[in-house]
Amino acid sequence: MFRNKRILVTGGTGSWGYELVTQLLSREPQEIVVYSRSESSQVSMQRAFDDDRLSFVIGDVRDREALTIACEGIDYVFHLAALKHVPVCEEQPYEALKTNVEGTENLIHAAIENNVEKVINVSTDKAANPSNFYGMTKAIGEKLTIHANLLKTNTKFMCVRGGNVLGTNGSVIHLFKKQIREKGQVGITHRDMTRFFLTLEEAIGLLLRATKEGIGGETFVMHMPTCRIIDLAEVLGEAMGVKNVKTIELGIRPGEKIHEILFSEFESVSTYHFDQENYVVLPPLDIPGLKRHYSGYTPVAMGSYSSSENLMNKEQIRQMLVKGGFIS
Repeated sequence: MFRNKRILVTGGTGSWGYELVTQLLSREPQEIVVYSRSESSQVSMQRAFDDDRLSFVIGDVRDREALTIACEGIDYVFHLAALKHVPVCEEQPYEALKTNVEGTENLIHAAIENNVEKVINVSTDKAANPSNFYGMTKAIGEKLTIHANLLKTNTKFMCVRGGNVLGTNGSVIHLFKKQIREKGQVGITHRDMTRFFLTLEEAIGLLLRATKEGIGGETFVMHMPTCRIIDLAEVLGEAMGVKNVKTIELGIRPGEKIHEILFSEFESVSTYHFDQENYVVLPPLDIPGLKRHYSGYTPVAMGSYSSSENLMNKEQIRQMLVKGGFIS
């Protein structure tokens, strides 16, 4: 579906962007436009790929005019741009609002004005029943994206919700490995904390699957493994030759949850098994044709999808890290 198509990736110089561009290039697009604020990151990415099908545009999603120009002639948009760190968004909420909410609104209007075929908004588990400002802004971004399907447009809008992607910029994996290597210990916020994890390759696979299968208005959620953060730290320590890694409990940061959820109790009543690997969450909005399209799918039987359930044991965590290339 991407052959000879023009694709725009906002925030495309990050870890998600690198993997997305890698997988898209193998699908023979006409052009991939990487739109981001960082000049140095764009130059580095351009040198790394060295592919004439890649174009780079300096711009901010806060700038609607620049986004509108970037969307000219574009078939598909992947919206990755966001402020993502929970403490940063708590301390600078106005900045998070401008990027995560106003930036998403700007993209919606830019896509509609240019008659883009599909827009895929990348969201987070923190948008489900949010407890911090980051999660709140992403939840609003989801609502705006889904509601856009009711505007006078042929553009189809959908969302993908991910958990913690192993090895991305700011990933706890890199932090723990650094702390173990330098100090022989790790700092965790709470001993009982659990999180969803998936590899970057899996995350982009979901993104591309949603683009292909989505009809507009859905939020796609992958079945994701979960683990206790303390178990993850101990497995990393053992792999690095440090047994009985000392853990320092730092305390929960403002807005941080002990457990995350990928869909809430409220959403579960309109959530369906999409296939063996994914769920699809339908909105309370009456988007023409959406409920009918999924009427034959099986509803989920659980009240919510929490990271506190179905936890991996240490051997499963080790296998996940091996698969991701973080330990041997």
